Order: sequence, then C-alpha cells, then structure tokens
Amino acid sequence: MVRIAITGAAGRMGKALIETLDSDPILELSGAVEHPESTLVGVDAGEVAGVGRNNIVIAGSLSSLASPFDVLIDFSTPVMTVANADFCAQRGIALVIGTTGMDQSQREAVASASCHSAICMASNFSTGVNLCFRLAALAAEVLGDEVDIEITEAHHRHKVDAPSGTALALGAAVADSLGRDLDRVAIYGREGLAGARDRQTIAFNTLRAGDIVGDHTVLYAGEGERVEITHRASSRTAFARGAVRAAQWLTRQPAGLYDMQDVLGFR
Repeated sequence: MVRIAITGAAGRMGKALIETLDSDPILELSGAVEHPESTLVGVDAGEVAGVGRNNIVIAGSLSSLASPFDVLIDFSTPVMTVANADFCAQRGIALVIGTTGMDQSQREAVASASCHSAICMASNFSTGVNLCFRLAALAAEVLGDEVDIEITEAHHRHKVDAPSGTALALGAAVADSLGRDLDRVAIYGREGLAGARDRQTIAFNTLRAGDIVGDHTVLYAGEGERVEITHRASSRTAFARGAVRAAQWLTRQPAGLYDMQDVLGFR
C-alpha cells in the first residue's frame, strides 16, 4: 500500500485526486493539506471532494499531518511548492509536482531538492498530452522549415498563468526538434501592424473563458496543407490518474528529477 498526501486538497485538482485515490485498491490517501487560513482546515477531505467521509481531516500544514506518507502530490502555488520540496527533501519523501507558473529560481530550488528525494515535475500529467509532446516533436522534425508553427491553448477563466505550462512544453518540444532556441523565437500574441510572419518563430495564443478544463493545439501550416495536433481534456480525471500513476512509479526510483516522459517510458 502506497501512502499519498495531497496539497491543495480543496482545489479542483485536489478533489479530483481524492476521488481517484478513493477508488484505487493499492494507493491510500494518508493526508490532505490546504492553506492554513482556509476555512476548510479541519473538515473531512472526503466530504469536501464529494466521495463521502473518509476520516482524513484537512490540515493547515504538512508538519501537522497525523499520519506518515510515502509520496506527496503537490498542485499548489510556486512559493508553496518550493517549501514543500524542501520538506520532502529533508525526509526523503517522494514528490509529484503539478504546479505551473514557476520561475527559473524556483525550478532550480526543486532541482536541488531532487538530490535528496525522487521528484516528478511535469507541466501536464495526462497520458494523452504526453503523447502529444512526442507527436509534436516528430511532426516538427518531418515538416521542418516548410511550415509556420502556432500553438493555441484554452483554459477556464480562473487560470492565472499564461501561456499554460503545457503550451510552453509543447513549444519546447517543437523548438528542440528544430534546433531552435525557444526564448529567441517565441511570440506571445500579436497586436497592430505586426508585419509579415517570420517562419522561424513559434507563436503562442491564449484563451481564457468559462470552465474549459484544457485544450491545446499545435498547428503546422504550409503551402496547400496544414497539420494539427490537438488534445482536449473534458475533466480533470486524466490529470489526476496520471499524477497518481507517477506517484506509484516514484516509489521505485532513486533520488532524482523526473518528468512524465520518464514515467511512461518515453525516455
């Protein structure tokens, strides 16, 4: 039995993770954490997630969890994720990170923590999305400089970072395949007299509306034809199942920094 704790337990992903663990016979929810000022601290996590009472009381910090755990799944904020990575590193606890919007120094802090514990950090834990990463790179390799490449993503109105971490990861996969530096060729939106398009650029387009869970499309447009690779998520179940799969996989790995491509055996 693998014991799992969850941060952001009352959020969208937290609830999806609790629901996923509730139906898994091998994995066990051992702890749930929310921001210490949350009104849901002290409430039963199962009731918050809508799966019925499970006797796991939401705590206000990792250190106050009543039961030990083997893996922490963290979908929170960059600042909290860095603190949680340090907590896990000091105790040799495996960590799954789904937090997006992290800057370079925060990513470096996580990488440092991975010297002491196994960490899987990914922009998206969906199996389908991770397949799209491979397909996007393959399409770029085959089509090369014969096409213009545009990446479009759409999410719910509450998402705070843009472009999404998944869109940026798709862009990185494409750029790496073409031997381009994404920081130099990326374009984020257009306005006014933007001029003719430079074929070397990779453009990102962002939509925020309603309750869209997550849509991503990579468009390769050439003369007389175009290719599109699209993934649409209809619920957060796919992300939760992928994160749980990563958590189980991490328990068999030594300290180090991994991503979902490692979990799926793509690397």
